[in-house]
Amino acid sequence: MPDFDVAVVGAGHNALVAAAYLAQAGYRVGVFERRKVPGGAVSTIDYEGFRFDLGGSAHILIRLTPIVDELELHKHGLEYLELDPLFHASDARESWFVWRDPERTAAELDERYPGQGQAYHRFMRDWLPFAQAVKEAFLASPSPLNLGRKMIWGAGFGREWQKRLPQILRPYGDVAREYFSEERVRAPLVWMAAQSGPPPSDPLSSPFLLWHPLYHVGGVARPRGGSGGLSLALVRAIEAKGGKVHLDSPVAGIVLEGRRAVGLRLADGQSVGARAVVAGAHIQKTLAMLPADQTPEVAKGLRVGNGFGLVLRLGLSEKLCYQTHPGLEARIGLGLLITDELQLSRAYGDYLAGEPTRDPPLIAMSFSAVDETLAPPGGETLWLWAQYYPHKLASGTWETRAMEAREGVIRSFERFDPAIRRKIVVELVQTPLWLEQEFAMPSGNVMHLEMTPDQMFMFRPWLGAHEYRFPGLKGLYLTGASTHPGGGIMGASGRNAARVLLRDLSRNRV
Repeated sequence: MPDFDVAVVGAGHNALVAAAYLAQAGYRVGVFERRKVPGGAVSTIDYEGFRFDLGGSAHILIRLTPIVDELELHKHGLEYLELDPLFHASDARESWFVWRDPERTAAELDERYPGQGQAYHRFMRDWLPFAQAVKEAFLASPSPLNLGRKMIWGAGFGREWQKRLPQILRPYGDVAREYFSEERVRAPLVWMAAQSGPPPSDPLSSPFLLWHPLYHVGGVARPRGGSGGLSLALVRAIEAKGGKVHLDSPVAGIVLEGRRAVGLRLADGQSVGARAVVAGAHIQKTLAMLPADQTPEVAKGLRVGNGFGLVLRLGLSEKLCYQTHPGLEARIGLGLLITDELQLSRAYGDYLAGEPTRDPPLIAMSFSAVDETLAPPGGETLWLWAQYYPHKLASGTWETRAMEAREGVIRSFERFDPAIRRKIVVELVQTPLWLEQEFAMPSGNVMHLEMTPDQMFMFRPWLGAHEYRFPGLKGLYLTGASTHPGGGIMGASGRNAARVLLRDLSRNRV
């Protein structure tokens, strides 16, 4: 008899979601993770008196799924703190806010930038049905039938499809200009869309912007105590149903018998037997755990890109004070800090040249404004995500150039709080190399694979592996950011993979 019904490689949040659904259904589940903390890039650590997230911090996408309710994660210690405003947009001269209530957002925009609130209304009206359809497509296996049913019939375009389809195929920067004439409104929305990786000029990228209406639906939230609170709740949910999560237990290989996955070989030499294996690691790491002849030719061409983001995590001795809005609201909302669209284009140009950008636009997160557990009394956490940064540099190494990049981030933020330098007491610089080494993400790409049309939906990770089953190997299943729908704190990949495996287990097809 095998040790487990299902053995799971890795304890990233998607792998944990899959394991939790399987354990909830009564299957014996074992999770094996190489790090000493669960969650992968959704983890939080104590850091010199502060609590620092190590990866994703704003919980947006998962709020659009039923995962938290279906797994009853609130019973396992997950407490979400709602953010309102959702976003604080600033060009260092003025500030405006995206509130949970779209009507309030539009009213403020019209007061500050006449006509832009009406444009916001029109944008919401035009694209909310499409955004809802994309969300539904994310919550299912990306088969042609599912995609057709949800994306074409579910988008609610009716007779307008001939007008909408060309917009969907365009770069998101172009679509933003169709709606918003004021750059101080347009640039932050474009910058948020850029979080998936592609620049505003890439064709077929408009869905990264057209997703925006759903921010008002699901909101933005933070687990109390840190982003890793989600992962810890998932571990407790697994263990409450009899599953086991093994930390500091790296997997060296996936054990095959003929064309069937039957367990894992751990780095310490132990073997674990299982009826099925779920691989939650980066797809390239999963392929490396298999014999070389099991890598399909199509998988050899997967593009991981060349990094794209850098994080500077700061512990501050006192609160932030934005020049453009000294009030609490600017510290609560996710900061979309961009001087103009040219700043983003220049940053991407530096990236293409193999250089760390000298003047990055920033996403600023100061969640100690809503969660006092993240900083000592009177202090503040400030986490700055910046783009774009190549993993492979044209000159030098990240060991020698990390402080140069860090200085560029600080200079950029000084526009917003000129006193930032004297407030810094502790810091952590997460370069693309750091992200690669800590999280086993080749090239430091937090999305695993580039989020381009040829590597999304049924093409992620490749056509034939898109329904979470590894082609040609019975009993081997895939989850994580390398699979549909991609990166971000959503858990949809884990839920989708679990549903496929549960169906196969119930029909004895494993």
